[in-house]
Amino acid sequence: MEQYEPESLSAAQLAAMRRSMTSGRGALSRRSMLRAGGVGALTVGGLAGLSACGIPPAKREGQGPASTDVSAKEKSLAFSNWTEYMDISEDEKTRPTLEAFTKRTGIKVKYTEDINDNVEFFGKIKPQLAAGQDTGRDLICVTDWLAARMIRLGWAQKLDPSNLPNAYANLSAQFRRPDWDPGRAYSYPWTGISTVIAYNSKATGGKKVDSVTQLLDDPSLKGRVGFLTEMRDTVGMTLLDMGKDPGKFTDAEYDEAIGRLQKGVDKKQIRRFTGNDYTSDLDKGDLAACLAWAGDIIQLQADNPDIKFAIPSAGYITSSDNLLVPAQAKHKTNAEKLIDHYYELPVAAQLAAYINYVCPVDGVKDELAKIDPELANNTLILPDKAMAKKSRAFRSLTSAEETAYEEKFAKLIGA
Repeated sequence: MEQYEPESLSAAQLAAMRRSMTSGRGALSRRSMLRAGGVGALTVGGLAGLSACGIPPAKREGQGPASTDVSAKEKSLAFSNWTEYMDISEDEKTRPTLEAFTKRTGIKVKYTEDINDNVEFFGKIKPQLAAGQDTGRDLICVTDWLAARMIRLGWAQKLDPSNLPNAYANLSAQFRRPDWDPGRAYSYPWTGISTVIAYNSKATGGKKVDSVTQLLDDPSLKGRVGFLTEMRDTVGMTLLDMGKDPGKFTDAEYDEAIGRLQKGVDKKQIRRFTGNDYTSDLDKGDLAACLAWAGDIIQLQADNPDIKFAIPSAGYITSSDNLLVPAQAKHKTNAEKLIDHYYELPVAAQLAAYINYVCPVDGVKDELAKIDPELANNTLILPDKAMAKKSRAFRSLTSAEETAYEEKFAKLIGA
């Protein structure tokens, strides 16, 4: 198969990539945008939206209904993604990796940044999916919990491995077998999202903060600690700190984690639960330490050397945003070829240099080093084996669990 080889990058292009650290996505990352509004996609109201309008309880229904693939006749596809989640040229007029795909394959991509929130986007495509109709999109990018739900509902098409040689060969081990799509039969990750502990070393007096126990119990941090408004991240990290597996926990263990966090609220150890706004408070030192998303920390460190991060010895939570072909999409083969394009090493490196989140493509380090050696050595983008070994995923939830857990979490954070 012909491999993508990028043209030599000019100094201006390299500078544009570095600017992504402090502007554009660097100013408000894709993951941060999702979180910025508070509890965000998984509020109780959001959950109600997922179960309303006649959608059956989530269950494995197998492959979505067969559709007519016209890829052989129509060299095009429609791709819906989040804002600021794709590389862009210095003049902001082109998207180099998409253009390279079209140049090589002849397949034109209608690229639309129309995903701002998982629930909101699901609301757009839900009526067509429920009616067995084409959504007008051949490829979408959604967070793992929504990808799991769509697969269980039969609203995603099973992928053809013969069209995904690079994806199959280069997918990093830590992303290969999520419990909601073992073996990645229906999805491939666009990027990984690591939840770590961040701290401002100036605000902590030089003290390292590397555990949830410290966040909740260290008196020197009282009133200057932040947790996240995303239930899976905050509860998942707390479960790990308790020695529990977030991939296998029970109702009782979930309640224990909520109780532990409640104590942190009651004694005013926790300043607040935040969306993306933790970045400003951490930068200023109003928050001494907090749970944080790795991509945000990379961007903060570019301007503030006091910002540090730690991977707890107990482990950390990793989630993902994932590429799916919706049921009844008409250009499935073309979409699969585009997925595979982003698993070629030079392409994956170019994308990672822009978005600064965990690259799910194994073996990309040398290509990323050609763009920026500093990024290539950053374990928040390319986890080393020791870090990857500590990665844990929050398990899939039934509809009943999702509703019950989110209600308890909403009460905890005062949502």
